[in-house]
Amino acid sequence: MKLSPTGAYSIDAVQRCLHLLRLFGQSPGGLRASEVIKVSGLPTSTAYRFLANLETAGFLVFSADRYHLDIACFSMEQSVLSHLDIRRLSQPYLKALNEHTKETVHLLVRQGQSAVYIEKLESLQLPVTVSRIGISVPLYCTAAGKVLLAYLRTEDLARALRQIEPRCRTTHTITSVPELQKHLERIRKCGYSFDLEENELHVRCVAAPIWDHAGAVNASLSVSGPSKRMPVSRLRELASVVQEAGIRISRELGYQGPVDPQRSLNPQNRSPTTRDSQRAPAYLTAKL
Repeated sequence: MKLSPTGAYSIDAVQRCLHLLRLFGQSPGGLRASEVIKVSGLPTSTAYRFLANLETAGFLVFSADRYHLDIACFSMEQSVLSHLDIRRLSQPYLKALNEHTKETVHLLVRQGQSAVYIEKLESLQLPVTVSRIGISVPLYCTAAGKVLLAYLRTEDLARALRQIEPRCRTTHTITSVPELQKHLERIRKCGYSFDLEENELHVRCVAAPIWDHAGAVNASLSVSGPSKRMPVSRLRELASVVQEAGIRISRELGYQGPVDPQRSLNPQNRSPTTRDSQRAPAYLTAKL
Protein backbone atom coordinates (compact mmCIF):
# COMPACT_ATOMS: atom_id res chain seq x y z
CA MET A 1 0.00 0.00 0.00
CA LYS A 2 1.40 3.41 -0.97
CA LEU A 3 1.15 5.82 1.93
CA SER A 4 0.21 9.42 1.28
CA PRO A 5 2.54 12.10 2.74
CA THR A 6 -0.49 14.14 3.67
CA GLY A 7 -3.08 13.87 6.41
CA ALA A 8 -2.59 11.26 9.11
CA TYR A 9 0.79 10.14 7.76
CA SER A 10 2.40 13.59 7.66
CA ILE A 11 4.91 14.29 10.46
CA ASP A 12 5.73 17.98 10.51
CA ALA A 13 9.14 17.65 12.19
CA VAL A 14 10.25 15.03 9.64
CA GLN A 15 9.10 17.18 6.75
CA ARG A 16 11.03 20.18 8.07
CA CYS A 17 14.20 18.12 8.61
CA LEU A 18 13.98 16.85 5.06
CA HIS A 19 13.51 20.42 3.87
CA LEU A 20 16.73 21.40 5.68
CA LEU A 21 18.64 18.57 4.00
CA ARG A 22 17.40 19.76 0.61
CA LEU A 23 18.70 23.25 1.42
CA PHE A 24 22.14 21.85 2.19
CA GLY A 25 22.01 19.80 -1.00
CA GLN A 26 21.62 23.09 -2.89
CA SER A 27 24.49 24.75 -0.95
CA PRO A 28 27.79 22.95 -1.68
CA GLY A 29 29.69 25.51 0.43
CA GLY A 30 27.63 24.77 3.51
CA LEU A 31 25.39 27.09 5.53
CA ARG A 32 25.80 29.07 8.74
CA ALA A 33 23.12 28.58 11.38
CA SER A 34 21.92 32.13 10.77
CA GLU A 35 21.56 31.38 7.05
CA VAL A 36 19.59 28.22 7.79
CA ILE A 37 17.21 30.21 10.00
CA LYS A 38 16.78 32.91 7.35
CA VAL A 39 16.31 30.60 4.36
CA SER A 40 14.14 27.99 6.10
CA GLY A 41 11.94 30.41 8.02
CA LEU A 42 12.16 28.21 11.10
CA PRO A 43 12.15 29.70 14.60
CA THR A 44 15.69 29.99 15.96
CA SER A 45 15.28 27.41 18.72
CA THR A 46 13.65 24.91 16.32
CA ALA A 47 16.38 25.36 13.71
CA TYR A 48 19.11 24.72 16.29
CA ARG A 49 17.34 21.59 17.54
CA PHE A 50 17.05 20.22 14.02
CA LEU A 51 20.68 21.04 13.23
CA ALA A 52 21.86 19.37 16.43
CA ASN A 53 19.86 16.21 15.72
CA LEU A 54 21.00 16.00 12.10
CA GLU A 55 24.61 16.45 13.25
CA THR A 56 24.27 13.72 15.89
CA ALA A 57 22.77 11.35 13.31
CA GLY A 58 25.68 11.92 10.93
CA PHE A 59 23.77 13.82 8.27
CA LEU A 60 25.51 17.15 9.01
CA VAL A 61 28.97 18.13 10.25
CA PHE A 62 29.98 21.50 11.73
CA SER A 63 33.25 22.95 10.45
CA ALA A 64 34.63 26.51 10.09
CA ASP A 65 31.43 28.11 11.43
CA ARG A 66 29.28 26.30 8.84
CA TYR A 67 27.23 23.13 8.64
CA HIS A 68 27.93 20.77 5.74
CA LEU A 69 26.41 17.49 4.57
CA ASP A 70 28.16 14.60 6.32
CA ILE A 71 28.98 10.99 5.51
CA ALA A 72 25.48 9.58 6.11
CA CYS A 73 24.12 11.62 3.20
CA PHE A 74 26.94 10.56 0.90
CA SER A 75 26.51 6.91 1.90
CA MET A 76 22.84 7.11 0.98
CA GLU A 77 23.72 8.82 -2.29
CA GLN A 78 26.21 6.09 -3.18
CA SER A 79 23.62 3.43 -2.35
CA VAL A 80 21.03 5.07 -4.59
CA LEU A 81 23.53 5.51 -7.43
CA SER A 82 24.57 1.88 -7.07
CA HIS A 83 20.97 0.70 -7.33
CA LEU A 84 20.34 2.92 -10.34
CA ASP A 85 23.53 1.65 -11.97
CA ILE A 86 22.74 -2.02 -11.48
CA ARG A 87 19.21 -1.55 -12.78
CA ARG A 88 20.49 0.16 -15.91
CA LEU A 89 23.29 -2.31 -16.59
CA SER A 90 21.08 -5.33 -15.88
CA GLN A 91 18.27 -4.37 -18.24
CA PRO A 92 19.41 -6.19 -21.43
CA TYR A 93 20.13 -9.39 -19.49
CA LEU A 94 16.89 -9.30 -17.54
CA LYS A 95 14.98 -8.68 -20.76
CA ALA A 96 16.73 -11.61 -22.45
CA LEU A 97 15.86 -13.89 -19.53
CA ASN A 98 12.27 -12.71 -19.60
CA GLU A 99 11.94 -13.37 -23.33
CA HIS A 100 13.82 -16.68 -23.17
CA THR A 101 12.02 -18.21 -20.17
CA LYS A 102 8.60 -16.57 -20.69
CA GLU A 103 8.51 -16.21 -16.90
CA THR A 104 8.78 -13.30 -14.45
CA VAL A 105 12.30 -11.99 -13.85
CA HIS A 106 13.35 -10.06 -10.73
CA LEU A 107 16.38 -8.07 -9.63
CA LEU A 108 16.82 -7.71 -5.86
CA VAL A 109 19.28 -6.12 -3.43
CA ARG A 110 19.92 -6.90 0.21
CA GLN A 111 18.64 -4.49 2.84
CA GLY A 112 19.28 -5.76 6.35
CA GLN A 113 17.38 -9.02 6.87
CA SER A 114 15.32 -8.51 3.73
CA ALA A 115 15.69 -8.50 -0.03
CA VAL A 116 14.11 -5.60 -1.93
CA TYR A 117 12.77 -5.80 -5.48
CA ILE A 118 14.37 -3.03 -7.55
CA GLU A 119 13.34 -4.35 -10.97
CA LYS A 120 10.69 -6.68 -12.32
CA LEU A 121 9.84 -7.89 -15.81
CA GLU A 122 6.46 -9.61 -15.73
CA SER A 123 5.68 -12.81 -17.57
CA LEU A 124 3.17 -12.50 -20.37
CA GLN A 125 1.67 -15.78 -19.22
CA LEU A 126 -0.94 -16.12 -16.49
CA PRO A 127 -1.08 -16.04 -13.55
CA VAL A 128 0.58 -12.70 -12.85
CA THR A 129 2.86 -12.67 -9.80
CA VAL A 130 2.06 -10.39 -6.86
CA SER A 131 5.61 -9.06 -6.36
CA ARG A 132 6.19 -5.33 -6.85
CA ILE A 133 9.20 -3.05 -7.14
CA GLY A 134 10.03 -1.58 -3.73
CA ILE A 135 8.52 -4.45 -1.75
CA SER A 136 10.83 -6.36 0.60
CA VAL A 137 10.79 -10.11 1.28
CA PRO A 138 12.62 -12.21 3.92
CA LEU A 139 16.05 -13.55 3.08
CA TYR A 140 15.56 -17.01 4.58
CA CYS A 141 12.57 -18.17 2.52
CA THR A 142 13.14 -16.73 -0.95
CA ALA A 143 15.52 -17.95 -3.65
CA ALA A 144 17.07 -14.53 -4.20
CA GLY A 145 17.27 -13.89 -0.47
CA LYS A 146 18.98 -17.20 0.27
CA VAL A 147 21.59 -16.39 -2.40
CA LEU A 148 22.28 -13.07 -0.67
CA LEU A 149 22.69 -14.89 2.65
CA ALA A 150 24.84 -17.67 1.24
CA TYR A 151 27.49 -15.33 -0.15
CA LEU A 152 27.92 -13.18 2.94
CA ARG A 153 31.34 -13.17 4.57
CA THR A 154 31.62 -15.72 7.37
CA GLU A 155 31.35 -13.19 10.19
CA ASP A 156 28.49 -11.32 8.51
CA LEU A 157 26.60 -14.55 7.90
CA ALA A 158 27.01 -15.60 11.54
CA ARG A 159 25.64 -12.24 12.64
CA ALA A 160 22.73 -12.44 10.20
CA LEU A 161 21.79 -15.96 11.29
CA ARG A 162 21.70 -14.85 14.93
CA GLN A 163 19.16 -12.19 14.00
CA ILE A 164 16.95 -14.40 11.83
CA GLU A 165 13.84 -15.89 13.41
CA PRO A 166 12.45 -18.15 10.67
CA ARG A 167 8.66 -18.18 10.62
CA CYS A 168 6.42 -20.57 8.76
CA ARG A 169 5.06 -18.67 5.77
CA THR A 170 3.92 -21.84 4.00
CA THR A 171 4.09 -25.54 4.77
CA HIS A 172 7.38 -25.61 2.80
CA THR A 173 9.22 -22.84 4.68
CA ILE A 174 12.55 -23.64 6.33
CA THR A 175 11.98 -22.80 10.00
CA SER A 176 15.21 -24.15 11.53
CA VAL A 177 18.43 -22.13 11.46
CA PRO A 178 20.64 -25.28 11.36
CA GLU A 179 18.61 -26.54 8.38
CA LEU A 180 18.95 -23.12 6.75
CA GLN A 181 22.75 -23.26 7.24
CA LYS A 182 22.92 -26.62 5.44
CA HIS A 183 20.80 -25.18 2.65
CA LEU A 184 23.17 -22.20 2.31
CA GLU A 185 26.16 -24.55 2.07
CA ARG A 186 24.52 -26.32 -0.87
CA ILE A 187 23.86 -22.96 -2.53
CA ARG A 188 27.54 -22.00 -2.26
CA LYS A 189 28.53 -25.32 -3.84
CA CYS A 190 26.14 -25.20 -6.80
CA GLY A 191 25.90 -21.43 -7.26
CA TYR A 192 22.13 -21.09 -7.38
CA SER A 193 19.10 -21.34 -5.11
CA PHE A 194 15.53 -22.61 -5.36
CA ASP A 195 12.39 -21.40 -3.65
CA LEU A 196 10.01 -24.35 -3.70
CA GLU A 197 6.86 -22.54 -2.54
CA GLU A 198 8.65 -21.48 0.66
CA ASN A 199 7.48 -17.87 0.58
CA GLU A 200 4.28 -18.14 -1.44
CA LEU A 201 2.22 -21.21 -2.24
CA HIS A 202 2.12 -22.29 -5.89
CA VAL A 203 5.11 -20.07 -6.81
CA ARG A 204 8.59 -21.45 -7.47
CA CYS A 205 11.78 -19.62 -8.24
CA VAL A 206 15.46 -20.04 -9.15
CA ALA A 207 18.04 -17.34 -8.32
CA ALA A 208 21.76 -16.67 -8.77
CA PRO A 209 24.24 -14.14 -7.35
CA ILE A 210 25.53 -10.90 -8.83
CA TRP A 211 29.03 -9.78 -7.79
CA ASP A 212 29.95 -6.10 -7.56
CA HIS A 213 33.32 -4.54 -8.46
CA ALA A 214 34.67 -5.41 -4.99
CA GLY A 215 33.67 -9.06 -5.24
CA ALA A 216 30.74 -8.81 -2.82
CA VAL A 217 27.28 -10.23 -3.50
CA ASN A 218 24.73 -7.57 -2.59
CA ALA A 219 22.32 -8.29 -5.43
CA SER A 220 20.73 -11.31 -7.05
CA LEU A 221 18.43 -12.08 -9.95
CA SER A 222 15.70 -14.66 -10.23
CA VAL A 223 13.17 -16.29 -12.51
CA SER A 224 9.78 -17.07 -10.97
CA GLY A 225 6.68 -18.86 -12.13
CA PRO A 226 3.74 -20.97 -10.99
CA SER A 227 4.66 -24.40 -9.66
CA LYS A 228 2.73 -26.16 -12.44
CA ARG A 229 5.15 -24.60 -14.97
CA MET A 230 8.21 -24.88 -12.75
CA PRO A 231 8.90 -28.52 -11.79
CA VAL A 232 12.32 -29.12 -10.23
CA SER A 233 13.59 -30.49 -13.55
CA ARG A 234 12.87 -27.16 -15.26
CA LEU A 235 14.33 -25.17 -12.38
CA ARG A 236 17.57 -27.10 -12.78
CA GLU A 237 17.62 -26.43 -16.49
CA LEU A 238 16.99 -22.72 -15.97
CA ALA A 239 19.64 -22.46 -13.24
CA SER A 240 22.58 -22.32 -15.66
CA VAL A 241 20.92 -19.59 -17.72
CA VAL A 242 20.21 -17.50 -14.62
CA GLN A 243 23.79 -18.06 -13.39
CA GLU A 244 25.18 -16.99 -16.74
CA ALA A 245 23.12 -13.78 -16.68
CA GLY A 246 24.35 -13.09 -13.15
CA ILE A 247 27.96 -13.35 -14.27
CA ARG A 248 27.38 -11.15 -17.31
CA ILE A 249 25.82 -8.47 -15.08
CA SER A 250 28.70 -8.86 -12.60
CA ARG A 251 31.18 -8.17 -15.39
CA GLU A 252 29.19 -5.08 -16.37
CA LEU A 253 29.48 -3.88 -12.76
CA GLY A 254 33.25 -4.18 -12.91
CA TYR A 255 33.75 -7.57 -11.27
CA GLN A 256 37.06 -8.89 -12.55
CA GLY A 257 37.63 -11.81 -10.21
CA PRO A 258 36.99 -15.49 -10.85
CA VAL A 259 33.65 -17.09 -10.22
CA ASP A 260 33.49 -18.51 -6.69
CA PRO A 261 35.46 -21.79 -6.91
CA GLN A 262 32.81 -23.63 -4.89
CA ARG A 263 30.12 -23.08 -7.45
CA SER A 264 29.52 -25.11 -10.59
CA LEU A 265 28.73 -22.75 -13.42
CA ASN A 266 27.31 -25.58 -15.49
CA PRO A 267 25.36 -28.02 -13.27
CA GLN A 268 26.05 -31.71 -13.94
CA ASN A 269 29.10 -30.58 -15.99
CA ARG A 270 26.89 -29.82 -18.94
CA SER A 271 27.36 -26.63 -20.86
CA PRO A 272 24.17 -24.55 -21.17
CA THR A 273 24.91 -24.10 -24.86
CA THR A 274 24.29 -27.82 -25.39
CA ARG A 275 20.81 -27.79 -23.95
CA ASP A 276 18.43 -27.57 -26.86
CA SER A 277 15.38 -27.05 -24.65
CA GLN A 278 16.82 -24.17 -22.59
CA ARG A 279 19.55 -22.65 -24.77
CA ALA A 280 20.51 -19.22 -23.42
CA PRO A 281 20.46 -16.04 -25.53
CA ALA A 282 23.68 -15.68 -27.53
CA TYR A 283 25.23 -12.85 -25.53
CA LEU A 284 24.56 -14.66 -22.25
CA THR A 285 26.60 -17.66 -23.30
CA ALA A 286 29.45 -15.66 -24.82
CA LYS A 287 32.89 -16.58 -23.55
CA LEU A 288 33.71 -14.75 -20.29
